[in-house]
Amino acid sequence: MLETGLILPVREEKPRNNGLTILIDNGTPLNLFKDTINSSNQYIDLVKFGWGTSLVTRFLPQKVNWLREQEIDFFFGGTLFEKFLSQDKVEQYYDFCMDMECRYVEISNGTLTIPNKEKAMYIKYFSGGFTVLSEVGNKDVSKANQSDSSEWLENIQEDLEAGAFKVITEARESGTSGICKKDGEIRMDIFELIKASEIPFDKLIFEAPNKQMQSFFIEQVGTNVNLANIALSDVISLETLRLGLRSDTFNLS
Repeated sequence: MLETGLILPVREEKPRNNGLTILIDNGTPLNLFKDTINSSNQYIDLVKFGWGTSLVTRFLPQKVNWLREQEIDFFFGGTLFEKFLSQDKVEQYYDFCMDMECRYVEISNGTLTIPNKEKAMYIKYFSGGFTVLSEVGNKDVSKANQSDSSEWLENIQEDLEAGAFKVITEARESGTSGICKKDGEIRMDIFELIKASEIPFDKLIFEAPNKQMQSFFIEQVGTNVNLANIALSDVISLETLRLGLRSDTFNLS
């Protein structure tokens, strides 16, 4: 960033444990992917290959190699884990991630209906070889809206106790489910309960695929909130929000 003498919020330097920006790649063309990563790598901490796109992305090995050159880690969307689980092939998924030399895996139950206790069991299993990011919240809007806020808190705590490095709050790529209502509004009952709990915000990652959500979490949690499902085109935009260089967070200190 240019030196101007402006007083801006302090961002943690990479490699960082807090203030993570996690991009989602949904099959971006290779050259656009490489250009984005190269031009903004100081603001990018992880890249998620969304849902099951990694199995049909033509240039996955090239993308992974490029990320390694840029010293940026990656992982596959939790839905892919759930697909393997649905076919009783969890060990094959473990091997697949090992073969791809993943350092991170995402374990979720947002699509497949399994108890959180069972998910916690898989968190423990994968923690033996990977850094686990777990996810709470349902991808189905009707089921998500029926979920009790206290259940969210219990699931987050259970995942952390099982060995999750951080817990991701579901919002989908569209920002219309999980911790969000169908209209995109944040479920304040869930957020306020999390805020009032003893769970530190640095153990949480909030999916925030749009400016409205990004601004909300930055204002509520601070500049160094962990945010995921960020579009490749929004890397610079998000960083300006974090630094109070955009009207939406102008008064951030």
